[in-house]
Amino acid sequence: MNLIIDALEILKETSRTFYIPIVRLPRGLQEAVASAYLCMRAIDEIEDHPELDNLTKAKLLRTISLTLQAAVDGFAVDAFSVGFATYEKILPEVSFRIREWALLAPETIAPRIWDATAAMADRMAYWAENNWQISTESDLDRYTFGVAGAVGLLLSDLWIWYDGTQTNRTHAIGFGRGLQAVNIIRNHKEDLVRGVDFFPEDWSAEDMQEYARRNLALADAYTSALVDGPALDFCQIPLGLAYGTLNAIAHGKEKLSRSDVLALIEQVTAGK
Repeated sequence: MNLIIDALEILKETSRTFYIPIVRLPRGLQEAVASAYLCMRAIDEIEDHPELDNLTKAKLLRTISLTLQAAVDGFAVDAFSVGFATYEKILPEVSFRIREWALLAPETIAPRIWDATAAMADRMAYWAENNWQISTESDLDRYTFGVAGAVGLLLSDLWIWYDGTQTNRTHAIGFGRGLQAVNIIRNHKEDLVRGVDFFPEDWSAEDMQEYARRNLALADAYTSALVDGPALDFCQIPLGLAYGTLNAIAHGKEKLSRSDVLALIEQVTAGK
């Protein structure tokens, strides 16, 4: 099967937020963004895995990081599976197929995606070892940068690589932070059940809402500066869903329903 077709199927199964904006991208950029998303989803699934202890998560994440750092013009067939060892059977498909996602990227931008994924895996390993202890807003900023703000920077590099689109990198970090903050709010109850609390000490739900909206204001500035094209088309959808999710939670809903998501996407993409 053509790898991009397979990748989009896996993407459809793992993310309702990013499947639609990625599938709308032109070829070339589509492979690059899909590669980046799936590589990072692969390590995210390890960070959040309910059956792995924190030290095992850190070990697997650092092994992936080192494998990515060792790349020259690709990866041996068993480059990642050797590190997974006996864990392959309990890891989701998106994780144990990370080699394929890494190879999906066009060769002229692939090393940037490998670098970003390696760095993120190292940061995730640190947080796993420290049980995601977030006491202050600075801790929260470090975490949201490490797992999301840095993704904003990567996307900015992908836009430049594809068609020269320039962006404000401070706003790019805010974009990633804002989306991650919304995820933290949406998943707060589930995270508490597994013994993890991303809210700084003494923060209320309203404090986290304010943090998310402050960063989403930077995301607004980021998208407002984009001209019509693939970057703007891509960014508007997750940003619209983030605002929709915040508003739904503020009105007592736990998350957006599927029909809510489809309605918001239709609203954002109308006329495109």
